[in-house]
Amino acid sequence: MTRSALLFTLPIVLAVAPPPLTAQDLPMPPQEKAEADPNLWLEDVTGDKALAWVRARNAASVSALAENDTFRELQGKILSILDSTARIPYVARRGAHYWNFWQDAKNPRGLWRRTTLAEYEKDEPQWEVVLDLDALGKEEGENWVWKGASFLMPDRTRCLLSLSRGGADAAVVREFDVTTKRFVEDGFVLPEAKSMTSWRDRDSIYVATDFGPGSMTESGYPRIARLWRRGTPLSSAETVAEGSAQDVYLTAMRDQTKGWERDFVYRATTFFTNEMFLLQDGRKVRIDKPDSANANVYHDWLLLELRDDWQVAGTTHPAGSLLACKLDAFLAGTRTFDVLFAPTDRTSLAGFSPTKNHILVNVLDNVKNRIFVLTHEDGGWRRDTLPGLPEFGTISASAVDDEEGDDYWLTITDYLTPTSLWLGTIGGGPARQLKSLPAFFDADGLMVEQREAKSKDGTRVPYFVVHGKDIARDGSNPTLLYGYGGFEVSMTPGYSATAGACWLTKGGVYAIANIRGGGEFGPKWHQAALKQNRNKAYEDFAAVAEDLVAQKLTSKAHLGIQGGSNGGLLMGNMLTMYPQLFGAVVIQVPLLDMLRYHKLLAGASWMGEYGDPDVPEEAVWLRRYSPYHNLDPKAAYPKVLLTTSTRDDRVHPGHARKFMARLVEQGHDALYYENIEGGHGGAADNKQAAFMAALAYTFLWQQLR
Repeated sequence: MTRSALLFTLPIVLAVAPPPLTAQDLPMPPQEKAEADPNLWLEDVTGDKALAWVRARNAASVSALAENDTFRELQGKILSILDSTARIPYVARRGAHYWNFWQDAKNPRGLWRRTTLAEYEKDEPQWEVVLDLDALGKEEGENWVWKGASFLMPDRTRCLLSLSRGGADAAVVREFDVTTKRFVEDGFVLPEAKSMTSWRDRDSIYVATDFGPGSMTESGYPRIARLWRRGTPLSSAETVAEGSAQDVYLTAMRDQTKGWERDFVYRATTFFTNEMFLLQDGRKVRIDKPDSANANVYHDWLLLELRDDWQVAGTTHPAGSLLACKLDAFLAGTRTFDVLFAPTDRTSLAGFSPTKNHILVNVLDNVKNRIFVLTHEDGGWRRDTLPGLPEFGTISASAVDDEEGDDYWLTITDYLTPTSLWLGTIGGGPARQLKSLPAFFDADGLMVEQREAKSKDGTRVPYFVVHGKDIARDGSNPTLLYGYGGFEVSMTPGYSATAGACWLTKGGVYAIANIRGGGEFGPKWHQAALKQNRNKAYEDFAAVAEDLVAQKLTSKAHLGIQGGSNGGLLMGNMLTMYPQLFGAVVIQVPLLDMLRYHKLLAGASWMGEYGDPDVPEEAVWLRRYSPYHNLDPKAAYPKVLLTTSTRDDRVHPGHARKFMARLVEQGHDALYYENIEGGHGGAADNKQAAFMAALAYTFLWQQLR
């Protein structure tokens, strides 16, 4: 599992209800001991009383937001976009086939399908359906949601399919034969859990899952990895590694690259630190890197991404660097590296992707992407610029198949230009466009600005703002400001058909803040807003809001804000800390109770980001940034819309429920809607996604006109 799989980002089942909770369960600082939480009962996810409360709130929100022409118009626009057959069918190459998962009006849960490159290049490719999730769900009486497939290499005829009930992170894993298009009789099957699996060979897989009591971490992920052989019970699988209950997770995996097959154990000790081991002759050989660095093995190379400065062999490599060393040499003690990337104050590593003979390196330069090709020759690395790329926008580059050659995919997008997909070959000239989204909205009269606001401590905080070219700068424009600010996630430009069709073309202004806590300028930009310094992210966001008003693009009455997951925490703090700046707040699948978050679902995995409420000195700052505990009955808050999902098994719906309950108790004006399905993404299919998005846009238009 990658770190992104643990994030609570949006663009986001308890099978058994949790035990009853008491006030003694609350991790409060000493001065808070007398406080009891009357809303703990709302953490009972599937309890009758809690769900009755949810249904009542949902009904009120539907009445206020969904029974009018504005909502119906917006919902129709969004659903037509989500169901459009003109969307790009993104593919992954596995052998001779290009695979795609597709959802539309006829197939709400989706089709897993494949085609050839020659067919894919056509305007209307012919697809071979391998698995119909709607038909499977109907046949088996399950509401299956697609969670991905892992192929056995190199023949690629078998895969491990992950299917979720209702969109939760927890999934069922089942072995599937893509030649017969059937699940393998007596094949590998894992019951619903937050499992991690990896093929070792055709008759064995590495499994990290819920093996029973004591096998999961406090974060709700596996801490034990086993080797499971075909035809034997899971209970007899051989243990290869164990972590501790305080870890985030532990897993084992096999690098199936032909000629470079190796086995590894990966132990995530916190969200931002990890240990990696090479399995050799039944022994675990530690890759002796800094715990905060991420290690990647590519052929005979070890690649290290640094999150902290590292002084080694007489050289200090700054945080954000990408280093390379031959793996065998590193294991033998060598500590000299080739520097593939070194950051500056305004550049950072956005990612990298090896092809068979090169490495594509993606750099963010003041929140604009630049792609470079690195080639190892004559004992060093040659760096070339990938040709034919635009100056502005978000560009991603990835290998089509790193075993088969040097072909690469490009996706190019910005706020006003429909996303396009390109195919190229390193050394073969500029890539050629294969697919493009249609223009889902008319962008002719719109423009994009990149501006900077000055935060409270003087830090320059960039942000993007999209608006009409002839906009009146009189403070009257309805404006939506979006932010995230956590986990080193960067907010880069992207084509949002729904924002364009439902907000921009109706006269709205759209702004995106690149605040600290994100990854726009590398690990240090993220680390500047960690734990006790969380206020830096909130001060940055407030500075952007104030700058929008100072530019007379908008004013308090017309300025709304929106964010989900960690961005929902951001929104909660903007509400409680800066209510005077905003006219409306949309809070989605949020984290809001910062004194209890570590006891709810995956919350313990995020203590590296926020802190530990059980440590008294850390509980002090966590309470300061806990929106649930800082709601004030005397404050004048803008109106709030809270949304979440019952099936979110990453960020507990109790956060949103309790926050809404306290808003109501204190007499504040707020609306609440909880989708029964959808997991952390908030919706399980396009119809649900359109409904949830239309609720938010309708609310914003009602409040900000």
